[in-house]
Amino acid sequence: MPAVLRGLVVAFCLFPFVGAADPVSEARAAMARLEAASDALDAAGSGRERVRALTETIRAFEDGLAAVRTGLRAATSREQALGSDLRRRDSEIAALLVTLRGVSAGPSPVLLLHPEGPAGSVRAGMVLSGLVPELNARALALREDFGELQRLQSLQADAELRLQEGLNDLQAARTQLSQAIADRGDLPRRFTNDPVREAILIASADTLDSFARGLERIAVDETDDAPLPAVAQKGDLPLPVGGTITRRAGEPDAAGVVRPGIIIAAAGQAVVTAPVPATVRYAGPLLDFGNAVIIEPQSDVLIVLAGLETLYGSAGEVVAAGDPLGLMGGTPATGETEVSTDGDDTGAQPPETLYIEVRQNNTPEDPSLWFRTDKDG
Repeated sequence: MPAVLRGLVVAFCLFPFVGAADPVSEARAAMARLEAASDALDAAGSGRERVRALTETIRAFEDGLAAVRTGLRAATSREQALGSDLRRRDSEIAALLVTLRGVSAGPSPVLLLHPEGPAGSVRAGMVLSGLVPELNARALALREDFGELQRLQSLQADAELRLQEGLNDLQAARTQLSQAIADRGDLPRRFTNDPVREAILIASADTLDSFARGLERIAVDETDDAPLPAVAQKGDLPLPVGGTITRRAGEPDAAGVVRPGIIIAAAGQAVVTAPVPATVRYAGPLLDFGNAVIIEPQSDVLIVLAGLETLYGSAGEVVAAGDPLGLMGGTPATGETEVSTDGDDTGAQPPETLYIEVRQNNTPEDPSLWFRTDKDG
């Protein structure tokens, strides 16, 4: 599987305008992660190890293919600019060639004559001789740019083919992940979920505040395990899904609604992972947020992840950092219907959105205080 990205990294490095940009280094990093994940998958001895390796494989693929799309769009933009410039210069050179052909069409003795006599003939000859190096330079530049255009077109064709191969491998990995989760067995549990109490809470809670306050009441036979020190990692948690932050805490959405969380634009069927070891407090439909997972890394901290389509966790389970919690909705991106999640708004397919809210002592805090948001995804 890493070979899909390796060929793209090599191809992109041939072009300085792409090779100097972030997509190449990001694709290289993803390729290294894919190789490590493949090794881990081969060495996996338990169901949980296999799930973890497949999850990392998917995340590495998602990051690498996102970098490939960014590089491919850069190549496309360069190709369009170069093609436009070539068409403009082609007209200029064609006009000069027509002029020279008109001059050279006359008999040689006539060309030596000039209305102003010998001096005029000399001046005219000097002008014509000065045009030759200029034409040669323009022709050389035209030939180099045309060669670059051909290489770009070849790069794009190869990149699109490899991108589709990578997307096929990615979808296969998602299928394997779903099967591995079904086969891994039960996770450690901190409590048993009471479905009756949960149903009552869902029916009675009309805000996230009231829902969060009632979470403690749906737990039965809860253990006294020591809380995990999530506060020690505050500000350094990885985002649970790859993508771009499209709305920060306190910013109104299109309907004017202001929420204390952030929204991430992610690709369809992107895997959502636990950013920190935690207990799953709730997994299911949540108010008007759609499907959500609420995890508790320590007793006074809740992280709400809303907007998923597929849920893997269930209330009471203890998950490790990087364990899969579910998948985003939508359909997987293809070469024809790619999703842009790097902020350039060029995707033909609208991205899925994940809402993230962090609550400490049931008071919302800006997620950017907890997560690494300086580099989205």
